[in-house]
Amino acid sequence: MPSAKILAQKQQAVVELTEKLKGAAAGVILDYQGINVADDTALRNEFRKAGIEYAVIKNSLLRFAAQNADLAELDKVLEGTTSLAISANDTLAPAKVVATFMEKNQSVRIKAGFYDGKVVDADTVVALSKIPPKEVLISKMLGSFNSPITSLVIALDAIREKNEQLAG
Repeated sequence: MPSAKILAQKQQAVVELTEKLKGAAAGVILDYQGINVADDTALRNEFRKAGIEYAVIKNSLLRFAAQNADLAELDKVLEGTTSLAISANDTLAPAKVVATFMEKNQSVRIKAGFYDGKVVDADTVVALSKIPPKEVLISKMLGSFNSPITSLVIALDAIREKNEQLAG
């Protein structure tokens, strides 16, 4: 039985982790078994650049925090070595950083992820990583709105030119 002091520290860690999970836009849970120090450092640097919080987490602490944050479905992947990457404001950032890292290095494996309070499997995390950034999606959408108007202007201009040729 752990001492009261150690138990209080673990309970505080669960409370803090619960708040991080609740406040996160998205997160990815990784199995980091087999990663070497150089690759781990590179991965941590990429997470830091993207504004993502990354840490190795005890499965038992993450299990309690996930249940408190209504992410109990994560329980089934919480075995073996576990690390957690959380983004407070970017839904796609953790998935993109992990997927980019995995293209060059297979020493980590995606266990699961979550975004907007929903747990997703590893395949969904990879699919999320392939979504273009928000700015690109907006510009594509605006381009598609603009396309019919541009086509109409070109057609009207061609009619005007034809009428000028017939009149002149």
